[in-house]
Amino acid sequence: MKKISQPQQEEPEMSFLDHLEELRWHLIRSVLAVVIAATVAFLLKGFIFDVLLFGPSKGDFWSYSMLCKVSEALGIDGGFCFQELPFTIQSRTMGGQFSAHVWTSITAGFIIAFPFIIYEFWKFVAPAMHENERKHAKGFIFVTSLLFFMGVLFGYYVVTPLSINFLGKYQVSEIVLNEFDLSSYISLVRSSVIATGLVFELPILIYFLTKVGVVTPQFLRKYRKYALVIVLIISAVITPPDIVSQIIVAVPVLILYEVSIVISKIIYKREIKEKN
Repeated sequence: MKKISQPQQEEPEMSFLDHLEELRWHLIRSVLAVVIAATVAFLLKGFIFDVLLFGPSKGDFWSYSMLCKVSEALGIDGGFCFQELPFTIQSRTMGGQFSAHVWTSITAGFIIAFPFIIYEFWKFVAPAMHENERKHAKGFIFVTSLLFFMGVLFGYYVVTPLSINFLGKYQVSEIVLNEFDLSSYISLVRSSVIATGLVFELPILIYFLTKVGVVTPQFLRKYRKYALVIVLIISAVITPPDIVSQIIVAVPVLILYEVSIVISKIIYKREIKEKN
C-alpha cells in the first residue's frame, strides 16, 4: 500500500515581541562567546601584548622587513629600513595598564568569536530566507569569517605598520619627543585592525543589498567612479596622510568592489529568474 504523506503544518508566524525575544537570546549567546574568548585572551597577556600588540612597534617586525626589501628593489626610499622606531610607549594613569589589558582582551575576544557571532546572525535571519538559501549557511559563515580575518590580517600587517611608521617618526620639532600614551597606541592598532576587517565585508554587504533590491550590478557599474572616490577617502581615514600608504590600502578595497559587482550580478540574475 502507498503510504499517504501527511501535509506539513506551517509554523505559526512570530509576533514582533517574539522576534525581539529571539534576537535577545542571539545577542546573549554572542556576548557570552566574546566573554569566553576575551577571558582566554586575558590569560595570555604575554603573547597578546609582547608578541601581537607591540610587534609593529619594533624595528624587526615582519612588515618593515618586507617593505624595506620592496622599496630597495624598486629604488624607492620609503623609510622602512631601520633598526628601531624613535618613540616610547608609556602609561600615565594608575589604572591605565589594567584598563588596557581588559579592553584589549575584549577586542581580541570579539575577533576570535566573530565566526560564532556570524553564526548567530545567520540563525536569526535564516527563517526569512528560502529553503535553498538556508542550505548555504556553512558557506556564508565561512566566507564572511574568511573576509573578516583577511581584513584583520591586512590591517595588522599593512595598515598598522604604515600608521605607526609614519606617526612614530613624525616630528614638528626636534625638541618635541614622541612619548605615546599606552591607550593612544592601542587605539591606533585596534581601529586599524577592526576597521579594515569590517571594510573587507563589502562583498557580503553588497550581497544583502542586492537581495533586498537596494542595489543592482548596473547601479554599481554606473557609480564606479564615485566608489573610487569613497574608497580613497576611506583609505585616507584609516592610513597616514601619504599617497603610498593610501594606494596600498585602496587597491584591495577596489578589488573587493569589483568582486562585489560580480556577486551582485549573480544574485540579481537569480532573483529575476525566480520572479519569472
